[in-house]
Amino acid sequence: MSGGKMPTNGGKMPTDGERPAKVSLRQVSVYYRDLAALRAVDLDVPPRGLLTIMGPTASGKTSVLRVINRMNDLVPGSRHEGRVLVDGEDVYAPGADPAAIRRRVGMVFSLAMPLPLSVYENVAYGPRLQGGWPRPRLDDLVEECLRAAVLWDELKDRLHDPARFLSGGQQQRLAVARCLATRPEVLLLDEPTAGLDPISTLRIEGLLRVLVKNYTVILVTSSPQQAARVGGQVAFFYMGELVERGPAKKLFVTPATKRTEDYISGRFG
Repeated sequence: MSGGKMPTNGGKMPTDGERPAKVSLRQVSVYYRDLAALRAVDLDVPPRGLLTIMGPTASGKTSVLRVINRMNDLVPGSRHEGRVLVDGEDVYAPGADPAAIRRRVGMVFSLAMPLPLSVYENVAYGPRLQGGWPRPRLDDLVEECLRAAVLWDELKDRLHDPARFLSGGQQQRLAVARCLATRPEVLLLDEPTAGLDPISTLRIEGLLRVLVKNYTVILVTSSPQQAARVGGQVAFFYMGELVERGPAKKLFVTPATKRTEDYISGRFG
């Protein structure tokens, strides 16, 4: 890899002793027709780990998320090479069900876009589609997910108000609650604070530190400052390559490559 040293352990993150990785990428490349968005990426994320993927525009960050939960299946002309594993199982294996994979690996996008329904029905929508949720259990689930998204105290008296009336920050946390309602194991968040005010941004960042107690969380951001604040593990991508990864405290103090140093210091990106 030009301009920087390859990660010495192939992008693997510490896995707390003998814990196997929850999500693994093995020599994963992603192409959109003739454009290579990712190039031979190796990366591990442990159970209940928090990984922040940072890098400038067109560095391949979102492609990492999309290849994990098979969102690229919906993009004409896209293809991938390599293996994507969740709990050691290849999510692209013959017979793998993309819908089942997306239930296990939930995704929150940069633009919240609540459904044109009430707050309650936004959270209940996914479970209703799955079926088997009597109203008392659904009520409990909606409260549980709103509490997990740090929204219950703000919205418990507004459950039947249209979700479109919420603030931008509330809508983004509602998107997280809606995702949690389908009982995922992994949460993917693509620039979830883009366009939010500083207070809402800090609330979302604080929420991530809570969610990682129960979920494997992968966050994509273009902001080195956000990656530093969130902590956990950080992976720096540039032009489709994994340049460097490591604990946030180490990477931001003593980056191993000049490209990483230049990016976090604001020299480019």
